[in-house]
Amino acid sequence: MSHVHAFGQVAPEAEGVIHWGATSCFVTDNADLSFLRDGFNILLPKLAAVIRKLSDFALEYKDLPCLGYTHLQAAMPVTVGKRACVWIQDLLMDLRNLERARSDLRFRGVKGTTGTQASFLQIFQGNHSKVEELDRLVTKKAGFDSAYTISTQTYPRHVDVDCGNALSAFGSTCQRIGGDLRHLAGFKEIEEPFEEDQIGSSAMAFKRNPMRSERMSSLARQLVNQTRNTIDTYAAQWLERSLDDSAVRRTCLPEMFLLADALLALLSNVCSGLVVYPAVIKRRLDEEIPFMATEGIIMRMVAKGFSRQESHERIRVLSHEAAAQVKLYGSDNDLIERVQSTTFFAPIHDELPQLLDPKTFIGRAPEQVVIFVREEVEPALMKYAESISTEVAELHV
Repeated sequence: MSHVHAFGQVAPEAEGVIHWGATSCFVTDNADLSFLRDGFNILLPKLAAVIRKLSDFALEYKDLPCLGYTHLQAAMPVTVGKRACVWIQDLLMDLRNLERARSDLRFRGVKGTTGTQASFLQIFQGNHSKVEELDRLVTKKAGFDSAYTISTQTYPRHVDVDCGNALSAFGSTCQRIGGDLRHLAGFKEIEEPFEEDQIGSSAMAFKRNPMRSERMSSLARQLVNQTRNTIDTYAAQWLERSLDDSAVRRTCLPEMFLLADALLALLSNVCSGLVVYPAVIKRRLDEEIPFMATEGIIMRMVAKGFSRQESHERIRVLSHEAAAQVKLYGSDNDLIERVQSTTFFAPIHDELPQLLDPKTFIGRAPEQVVIFVREEVEPALMKYAESISTEVAELHV
């Protein structure tokens, strides 16, 4: 009521009709919907910019083979660029989800105390057309294309759930990317940016802790958990409205957008300065490639007329012997030397260099990166072409 009094003082001719037929939610809920819309409008171009940075990275490293990992154990190789596309694909889903949440937003409009528009119908003396026209004009003036036909005293709190789900899904993507980068930093294959004077550890001066990715994982966890508030608040609404939705929404809704914005700043900073160490990646590949080449060795032996079963048994025995040297004595993987010294495998000795070439294991990964960026990334980013910023978010760690 203090606002109504203040507005009346600066607009005395309208003082008698300010807030006529309305309720507090006419102001607060319509404002919240505007905030949600504007929040998405801030986040979407920033997310598009992150996808652009990662896409450039993926194209640059589309041909660089690296170990794949399943169960966090060495698996068939992929490429550094192909792995980045996994992150990009998830971020594209987030872009779609945020766009959908943004486009699904409607205005509450002019609905009265319980959503029936009874007070406005009384103002216009039963003229339904004028009530509908007022609703349309107010909605248009607020920048919305349409209003909810059905509401209670509030706009549907399920809207908050939809928005929260889209934001928390983005948070889970950040957790995934942050976790992957932390593992890769532990392997010394890829690192996030590291400032010249940055301190990795107060005790262990040599350390380069992935502090940005750790912060990303931490904030993302908070974002993911915030969506529970929107779900519980929606479920707890009684009939046409209960006020226990008020205080929690004042904190959780803006906090979710602030968290998402902070995560986008972290992603922008990290993706702008990822450091790749090809020599380490090659060394780790060289340690595992001999085991991965065993199938190719068997295939070539069979092609030359030898028994698959005998080839399999002989390479199995040699593989276990080499593995024992690695695990029990910390020796290098000497499987290929064992194959070269075994007369049975003499027919394919001259083919071993080709069978051990990492590029023979990556399949269509480079082509997949090019196709993915061209056919999925570029169309999704087209609408943001003029709003994508090339600036790097500044962080202090």
